[in-house]
Order: sequence, then structure tokens, then C-alpha cells
Amino acid sequence: MTRKTPMPCGLTVLCLSVLCLSLTAVPPVSAQGLFPYTDAREVLRGKALYDDYCAACHGADLEGEANWRQPDEDGYLPAPPHDETGHTWHHPDEQLLMITKYGTAALVGGDYKTRMEGFGDQLDDDEILAILAYIKSTWPEQIIARHDQMNAAQGQ
Repeated sequence: MTRKTPMPCGLTVLCLSVLCLSLTAVPPVSAQGLFPYTDAREVLRGKALYDDYCAACHGADLEGEANWRQPDEDGYLPAPPHDETGHTWHHPDEQLLMITKYGTAALVGGDYKTRMEGFGDQLDDDEILAILAYIKSTWPEQIIARHDQMNAAQGQ
């Protein structure tokens, strides 16, 4: 029969405390949302896709068109910026995915005049998410944090 050496009392308490904390600790809620904006590979892929499909209207540097808040002579709103000066970050991920996939008019309805057509017939969801990840990756940390909070509130 072998005799076990008892563990010192302080070490036992420490081990039990760590075990209890690990079993009861709530993991942090990920408010990242749908966009893989922290994945460098997806962000690079999104940048390339953005350059091919979006930059012509929204600008190579996400700056949008001039006077984007005012309808043009034909009644269309110019393409907004996707940087922190625009309103992209005011919308949750799911809505941005749907706007990009189906176009603004499909979601807004009525007689909303827009040149933003949907890209669902040209890009799959993963490609759209990569583009949106690239856009989000360029925002300042405080804007990303606010956008993450909105996604968390939406359950995304």
C-alpha cells in the first residue's frame, strides 16, 4: 500500500478556488457580429473585392461621392462614404449584408431612388461579408466598439 503525501492546505485552497472560478466564469460576449474584420486574410480579400465592385462609386479610400446627403439633379442620393464620416456603421451587420446583396430600394421600398443595386447575383454572401469586413476594419476603435454594441443588441 502506498501512502499519498497530502497537499499543503494553502495550495489545496488555491486549486479549488481556481477550479470554481473557471467553472462559474461567464465567457465574454463576442459582439463582433457577422463581419470577419479581425481576420487579416478576409480583410485583404474584402479590400480586393471592394476595389473591383465598390470603389467606383464609394471611392478608393471609402470617401463616397461629394454631397452624398443631397439628392442629385435626377433625385438620386450620391454614394455615401463607408469611412467613419458616413453612416455605414449606424446599421447592424445583417442590414448591411441585405443592402449589399439586394440593393437599398429592395429594403426601403416605395419610390426610393437609388443607384445602389444589389450584388447578390455577382457576389456570394462570404464575398459580401469580406467586403464589409474590410470596410469595418478601417474604422477607428471607438466606432468599431459602438458598431459591436449595436450588433450585440441585435443579437448578432
